[in-house]
Amino acid sequence: MTENVVQLHKAPPPDLTDTLTETIIDVVANAEPRPVDPPAEQAPAGTWIADRQAYLAEAPPVVPTFLRNAAEFINGARWTVSYYGHVTGFHALRAPVYLARLLLRSPRGAGRLLVRWGKWVADTEARPVEAKAAASADIEAWLSLSREHSRRVRPRRIASLAVATVTGITTLVSSFLVPSWTLTAAIAAAALTGLNGKKGDKPLITRYVATNVLRRLDSTEVFDALAAIGIEGRKGRRGVEFASEVMRDGPGWRAEVDLPAGIKAAEVLEKREALAAAMRRPISTVWLEGDRSAHPGRLVLWVAQRDPAKAARKLWPLMREGQADVYEPLPYGFDPRGNLIDITLMYSNLLVGGIPGSGKTSCALAIVLGVALDPTAELWIYELKGSGDLDSVRPVCHRYVSGDEDEDLEAALGGMRSGIAEYQRRAKFIKGLPSSEVPEGRKVTRALAEKYPEQNLGPRVIVIDEVQELFTHADYKDEAAALATRLIKKGRAYGIILILLTQNPDAPSLPTGVSSSVGTRLCLAVMDWRANNNVLGTGAYDRGLRATDISIDEQGTGILARGREGITVRAAFIKQTEAEEIGKRALALRTAAGTLTGQAVGNVVEVLDVETVVDHLRAVWPDGVEAVHSHRLVEALARLRPDLYRPWLELDAAGSSTALSAALKPFRVATRQLTIRECCGGAKGLRYADLPAVEDGE
Repeated sequence: MTENVVQLHKAPPPDLTDTLTETIIDVVANAEPRPVDPPAEQAPAGTWIADRQAYLAEAPPVVPTFLRNAAEFINGARWTVSYYGHVTGFHALRAPVYLARLLLRSPRGAGRLLVRWGKWVADTEARPVEAKAAASADIEAWLSLSREHSRRVRPRRIASLAVATVTGITTLVSSFLVPSWTLTAAIAAAALTGLNGKKGDKPLITRYVATNVLRRLDSTEVFDALAAIGIEGRKGRRGVEFASEVMRDGPGWRAEVDLPAGIKAAEVLEKREALAAAMRRPISTVWLEGDRSAHPGRLVLWVAQRDPAKAARKLWPLMREGQADVYEPLPYGFDPRGNLIDITLMYSNLLVGGIPGSGKTSCALAIVLGVALDPTAELWIYELKGSGDLDSVRPVCHRYVSGDEDEDLEAALGGMRSGIAEYQRRAKFIKGLPSSEVPEGRKVTRALAEKYPEQNLGPRVIVIDEVQELFTHADYKDEAAALATRLIKKGRAYGIILILLTQNPDAPSLPTGVSSSVGTRLCLAVMDWRANNNVLGTGAYDRGLRATDISIDEQGTGILARGREGITVRAAFIKQTEAEEIGKRALALRTAAGTLTGQAVGNVVEVLDVETVVDHLRAVWPDGVEAVHSHRLVEALARLRPDLYRPWLELDAAGSSTALSAALKPFRVATRQLTIRECCGGAKGLRYADLPAVEDGE
């Protein structure tokens, strides 16, 4: 910081009796600024102190994390005791079986020992050398070897005879004096002998096979696995290096690896299956991610100690008690480390995509049940598969439709139209509020909804499952895409949340306007990078967000992304019977709060549609085109809203143009004669600039 240089002068009092003084501040012009805070001293770059300072800035903690976190320490200690206690009990129960195996192998073991003893006594190792000397007719060498052989064999024979005699006599006497001890010693000796009678393909001890508990991760395994998939694994400046030691990280191990120069972590991410094969571990236990905060070549490898696919189910936090708040993040699922992952719906929208069988139903249940447990949230559900997967929340829904007929698709369109009408109503109300009541911006908040309960400003959540039925329907696809895009872009600030789920995340099933506008995305297992990017956004695959690496067996597992970053998460598994119980709790909460509406109280839901022909023209207007002939606009309108505009197609070009002109008169928009060379010469038409300007809230 610096300060201006000023001089203070006290002028003499004009009157001696006046005790007041006048302070004159004289600012010195062009004064050099003088530092107030001394600059921090920095060691010269490249010096030993500078290197140590850089190390200290990112040095690991003195006390390990598991010792500073009581819950983590207790969890680790409890697991260790239970693991080794289980292994000990496992083998203790099988001890008689192990003893029986040893006794059965004792004859073979005794025979092997006798053969070895006989070879030792006879010194058979020297026989080939003696035979070679005899064959070469080297008498002197043969005599020398023969004397040496006699010198070595004689003491062995005597010692063997003495041991055999003493053992026989001791055994005979003991069998009469202490028969029980003799029997015990005999069994023990037989068991020890049986150790030498094992077969290579039949281990003595039954191997403790824990299919969901894996060995500890170490650096050697990481080096070897990376080398096996083509990443240089040798130590050294040009090879793989560890940014930190392999450490415990929750229910597994974490390894941070700096890949060789020129190799990005994204190149390894696509080889997850090959890396798991090289490590001889289940693919569901091996998780890779890049650490872009460090550099593109930093790879973070996390390996689970237990196979998540075979581990005990972790319960959804709201399974048995509690209620949710849509204005706050909702509990959704768990990451591979077992940490709870929330999902934010407010001021956002959600797109869920994955191939059939990837666990979309589990994701939908975890989301809609969370919304149902917020008594202030209004649920509009359109389940266009007709399977009844979401029937557990039917009793609390303002609108619930299940089926795949045209009338069901039309109901879903009506739900989106009603959502647009609702956000326009809310926008008009909020626009009229003073700034003091909307300090966070002109959007719906919990405080605002509670202050004006008569305005019904609570969250409205519109869920459309199997939305590809709408986006690929010949008659409804244009309007569905236009409505969804508009609702996604403009409804979120006013508490209108759109959740779209599809099991066919290809380009026709996800219009560009929809897939490029959604704020929150969840991609389950998909087949290729195109489907991956359709759900997660352009370039997601290249950034390492790859749901293609997720196996279809890992149901409910996907990449949850908001913006450019994403995490792997598995939806909390909720059985249908459990979902029904949660639905009953939600019904009780809403009954007590008095927030049941629509179908939940037996009313017929009226679908509002405030869109006008002007809104429809904006929706179908070609991008970048200034003027369009009326007959072309009528054709586009008929594709968008066949229920309204298809009769106009039965007229000739002049008649359809007149119908459009008449529909636009209330909005003071007039068609005019236009000559468009690229189209078909002169005809009645409309310029985009002639349409009324978009007002706030639209």
